[in-house]
Amino acid sequence: MAQEPLLSARGIVKRYGRVTALDHADFDLYPGEILAVIGDNGAGKSSMIKAISGALVPDEGEIRLEGKPVHFRSPMEARDAGIETVYQNLALSPALSIADNMFLGREIRKPGVMGKVFRALDRAAMEKTARAKLSELGLMTIQNINQAVETLSGGQRQGVAVARAAAFGSKVIILDEPTAALGVKESRRVLELILDVRSRGIPIVLISHNMPHVFEVADRIHIHRLGKRLCVIDPKEYTMSDAVAFMTGAKEAPREAIAA
Repeated sequence: MAQEPLLSARGIVKRYGRVTALDHADFDLYPGEILAVIGDNGAGKSSMIKAISGALVPDEGEIRLEGKPVHFRSPMEARDAGIETVYQNLALSPALSIADNMFLGREIRKPGVMGKVFRALDRAAMEKTARAKLSELGLMTIQNINQAVETLSGGQRQGVAVARAAAFGSKVIILDEPTAALGVKESRRVLELILDVRSRGIPIVLISHNMPHVFEVADRIHIHRLGKRLCVIDPKEYTMSDAVAFMTGAKEAPREAIAA
């Protein structure tokens, strides 16, 4: 690809005592693409994602966002730089409303003294923005923006989490197993949502074990093995069986894909 990666990592190393979770791993996400990240359990893909989302500080290596080196010490720092992560456990507060969850940790205060001194929340502004963001992503099947998240289905909760990421993730959205706990219909909706977010120009990193989903939506597939990037393949040129064989080491990775 002639264009520069939006987010890249080179030579990332992370050790836990004698265990090397990341062994000089590389990573590239290009503007406007869906990059799937796959790998066997223990291959280090979670550590890789944690390193680029600020949840883990690497021992060695460099991460660049828009060509500039970044050193995230926490997920909040990555978030402030425009990288939003939706984790498998969603990190939603079930008892709070949809609007409150959308703005968790980013609450809008009322203007003037009420907001500055008394820390009063501007609920109307939060509800209006939450409604607009959910509508934009076609999620307004959720009738009431003030209903508690615990009253929503699994797919709707995932929708709220993705909408929150899309609302605030100005540069990159990382989705960790977004369809893992969902049924067929709800998974379909989340995949549509992922394509929808991408169509708005936001690139997505999709970590998934679900090969049909990966092959359906990904533009490129990053295969992680033994703590590093093994290769990057085009889903149009390889089959699911190929991907699994590369991932498990049953088949040697294609030379041209290793340089990708």
